[in-house]
Amino acid sequence: MYSTLMPLPATFEFPVPSFFNVFHNPTDSLKLERQLMKVPFEIFSEIASQRIIEKQTENVADSVAHATKKNMSEADALSRLGSLLSRLEELQMKIMENNSRQEMELEIIMKRLNHLQVLQFGGKEIEAKWKQMHVDRILVDYMLKSDCFDAALKLAEGSDIQELVDVKIFLDAKRVIQGLRNRNCSEALAWCAENESKLDNSQDSFEFKLRVQEIVEFLRNHQLEDAVNYAQEYLVPWGDQYKEDVEKVMVAFAFDNCAKCDSCKMLFDLNKWDALIGKFKMEFMRLHGITQEPSLIYHLTAGFICLKTLGCLDRECPIEDPLFEDDIRQLGARLPFWPHRRTKLVCYITKELMTLYNPPLILPNGYAYSKKALNEMASLNNGEVTCPRTGFRCNLRELSVAHINRF
Repeated sequence: MYSTLMPLPATFEFPVPSFFNVFHNPTDSLKLERQLMKVPFEIFSEIASQRIIEKQTENVADSVAHATKKNMSEADALSRLGSLLSRLEELQMKIMENNSRQEMELEIIMKRLNHLQVLQFGGKEIEAKWKQMHVDRILVDYMLKSDCFDAALKLAEGSDIQELVDVKIFLDAKRVIQGLRNRNCSEALAWCAENESKLDNSQDSFEFKLRVQEIVEFLRNHQLEDAVNYAQEYLVPWGDQYKEDVEKVMVAFAFDNCAKCDSCKMLFDLNKWDALIGKFKMEFMRLHGITQEPSLIYHLTAGFICLKTLGCLDRECPIEDPLFEDDIRQLGARLPFWPHRRTKLVCYITKELMTLYNPPLILPNGYAYSKKALNEMASLNNGEVTCPRTGFRCNLRELSVAHINRF
């Protein structure tokens, strides 16, 4: 299932970390990994909740206590014991199932923790692999939040990162979204029942909106009796909390053609289904600790801010500048400029700024490092320098200077 991908958002105000230089500054990268660990912990906490099991155990204990106070025949006592035994066996199966699910979630948590540890312990090959996995994770997250579930699943399987992305829970959400697109609230109401204790019903209840939509569909199909019965059972309990909204729904019962009534038009607008899908996504992500915006948006935004300097507007803007192209420049049109007029170059070896007095020297393989770093390296190796990224070796005399203007 494919849909329109999310556009770039308006300006974000946040510090711009060095996203891909993770091995030199792991702390910055870990700030973006909250969702990676938050989601499995939320699922584990939900499974580990003992409220349901404790409630069922108390019910069984109450039944036993109640039975002991009655004078029952042997047949009735055996029947009662058989019923209690069946309930206990069901409870045991539930506990075993929960334990199995807990173990699975703990494995996922451990795998994600091990994945993050690579930020601090790893060589060049592991670093390159981690970066590729990081990019794949960002793309999968973007696809999931754009409802491209099939594409996300294929990418996760092809990259072998199923345990590092949240495809499984999004596939559970897919059923609800598909049901709402088919104008059916059954799956969404079932989801509300499963997460009743976690849903926020204080101000803008998702379940209440679903109940109203159910009544609207009954009225749209001229099923007045069904609408009345449904309202009495499911809408009346919300009367005190949503008095005005309930009154608006009640008005719809007074008209034969509700869709033409000015006060009821909004209720019968088919765009209400899209609003329900948006509300479900918001509640779903909040419950699981998932960010509303795809992480790709934050990475692209930060990247554009770093590239977007005042120099991009100059006539002499070099063709090598990514923002030289109008199409690319338009993508970052709403973002602020980087405070420096020109992008600063930092030496990979010394981490010092490269300037007119310490210019970058370009190796034959295309990599560039500061003059200071390469001169020090050459003085220790009989005039030879080695590229720290590729291992390429050459003589210092083979290097060319990259001239820097107006830093």
